[in-house]
Amino acid sequence: MSFEKDFIRTIQDHTGIINGICKTYFPKSDDFKDARQDVILQLWRSFPTFRGESKISTWIYRVALNTILAKRKKDHNLDANEPLSQLHLDHITSGADGTADFIQEFSWLVSTLEDCDRAIFILLVEGYSNKEIAVILDLTATNISTRLNRVKHKLKDRYLNEQQ
Repeated sequence: MSFEKDFIRTIQDHTGIINGICKTYFPKSDDFKDARQDVILQLWRSFPTFRGESKISTWIYRVALNTILAKRKKDHNLDANEPLSQLHLDHITSGADGTADFIQEFSWLVSTLEDCDRAIFILLVEGYSNKEIAVILDLTATNISTRLNRVKHKLKDRYLNEQQ
């Protein structure tokens, strides 16, 4: 197979990873599209350097997260720590039938985490071990474990505070 065909196949096989990361950090459609394009471009540029020392999905996560975090820094789009407001909660919890949508609320809570903590949490939910997350984010496994404990407490506290 040619280089281009290998790349296209890799992107097709891992589009869920790319879309998931982009959607998590850029939920608005236009921003999502721009971020996805940036990630794919960076994957294209980096594809020849993939040495196969890790799973291709691990490498894709690493390139995608680094690209997204750099884009957020460049765009000064750091509103992830915005406090929960009643307006947000009303928007999140009111569905067409007036019932709470826990998944949507939880997704919003995760979006309030700092970028690195959000990346760690997403990778955990995706099934990666602390060691694999550490490799992807270029941190130590101990640091990942500590951050995960803090993230779990933050999410729990924020959720419980908003339920009152």
